[in-house]
Amino acid sequence: MSFRDILGQQRDGMRAMATTGVMGLHLVSGPLVGFAIGYGLDAWLGTSPWCKIIFLLVGIGAGFLNVYRDTQELLRKLEKESRRGRPGAPLAAPGGDPAGARAAPKGAHEAPAKAGSKGTDGGK
Repeated sequence: MSFRDILGQQRDGMRAMATTGVMGLHLVSGPLVGFAIGYGLDAWLGTSPWCKIIFLLVGIGAGFLNVYRDTQELLRKLEKESRRGRPGAPLAAPGGDPAGARAAPKGAHEAPAKAGSKGTDGGK
């Protein structure tokens, strides 16, 4: 493994940490901004606590929407890198597992039959 490979892995790790940090900020900043807007509107309009509640809920929704978008973007990047890095690798199934990763071979869960047995009814 060369020095450039090590630097490349570190860079990829730092990008993943940065993306995770941005997700956390989006999750927190949405509700905070929503609450601040609601607080200002309540003070201006005298409608306490209705604008706070409404804009807090809007902020929570916006925060989760941003996290969802960040996650989808990260998954697209990971899939693109896996295609580029390993041309013969199976693509991820919609559930996130590689195609067939959970599929057991046929008969893997069945106990092997004993020689000379006539079935499960005791040979009757």
